[in-house]
Amino acid sequence: MENSRARPDTPSVKELVKILYGGKRCGSHVNEVWPNLFLSDLTFANDRYSVWKLGITHVLNAAHGRAHSEGGPDFYGPSVVYYGIPADDSPTFNLSKYFSASDKFIHNALEVEEGRVLVHCAVGVSRSATLVLSFLMQHHRLPLVDAILKVKEHRWIFPNTGFLKQLRALDIKLHTQT
Repeated sequence: MENSRARPDTPSVKELVKILYGGKRCGSHVNEVWPNLFLSDLTFANDRYSVWKLGITHVLNAAHGRAHSEGGPDFYGPSVVYYGIPADDSPTFNLSKYFSASDKFIHNALEVEEGRVLVHCAVGVSRSATLVLSFLMQHHRLPLVDAILKVKEHRWIFPNTGFLKQLRALDIKLHTQT
């Protein structure tokens, strides 16, 4: 959705890709990217013991029903609230249709006393990162670039170009609402 009505500080997708490539490429299987908000890959998410040990109370799986994703409502037990999104990591997949529901899930989870949220997909850099960026933009009013830079302080992320277009459109929409 590259258009001439973009706010002056909303970079193009090409510029966003440059920002994403920049900086250090750090990250382990799981990283806390915002207070009590964690991004991870399937290796970590499929290890119930590690999830429990980290004190995770809520899991948002952006690869629900996909290959090797063991998560589900019964996988973590009754102490963990689960929400699954059957997203494909494809530039043509419309992940933005899940922004509102996932934002609410993360926000409500963080409002719970001692709430700790794990957002994951397969690698923890595209689908799950996009949902975390959307949350930071909508609930913390961070512009897209600021949200990217904040998450990149703790984890290397790389949403695909289709997701970047959707986040860019959200950034423009949020700017026009203020």
